[in-house]
Amino acid sequence: MQRRLSLSLLAKRGLSTSSSRDKIVASVLFERLPVVVPKIDPVVYAFQEFSFRWRQQYRREYPENFLKKADSRGKGEYQIDFTPAPRITEDRKSRKSLQRALDRKLYLLIYGATVSGGNPVWHFPEKAYESEESLRRCAESALESVIGDLSHTYFVGNAPMGHMVTQPGEDNEEVSSLKRFFFKSQVIAANKFDVSKCVDFVWVTKDELLEYFPQQAEFLDKMITS
Repeated sequence: MQRRLSLSLLAKRGLSTSSSRDKIVASVLFERLPVVVPKIDPVVYAFQEFSFRWRQQYRREYPENFLKKADSRGKGEYQIDFTPAPRITEDRKSRKSLQRALDRKLYLLIYGATVSGGNPVWHFPEKAYESEESLRRCAESALESVIGDLSHTYFVGNAPMGHMVTQPGEDNEEVSSLKRFFFKSQVIAANKFDVSKCVDFVWVTKDELLEYFPQQAEFLDKMITS
């Protein structure tokens, strides 16, 4: 009885059932927010300035001849060549790192097979709706299957942030259309995830993300806020 009631409720909400040729898909927009460095409060800055001037009045003054000896030390006919360490490391250049573009939002894309079938492509973490109690739970399962642990994630709201209808692959004749619902999840207190069950993955900015989906660029540009 309870099983029939749940299927009836899902059908009323527009979710897929076994008799429908439309497949419901939950996709996750996994987002890392910018790393914000707050400005120094004027009161803190004034205290630091006062502390510096207070310490200066008790600073020992060295004789001039002593300072000149220090300046003359090290003079000679030699030259030291050195190359300063780069400010942007190779780790921050790589799109596999969460340590890049710290002043902008990053989004996770994975490369592999999708629920629509066909060849591997770049896409968001996703899962076809089956018997979960809600689409939100389905989205959580989709992300969990990719990163393994959801303890450092936060799903924003229970409702999807957007949806779109796409056509399945040519080899998938059992499904007439894919109704894809997007849920937003954010990174919480983590700078690395063990992304698995995919061929490859990247962390990209919004502008870079739109390059991966030229056909859906207009839709994603409106759905994703900068």
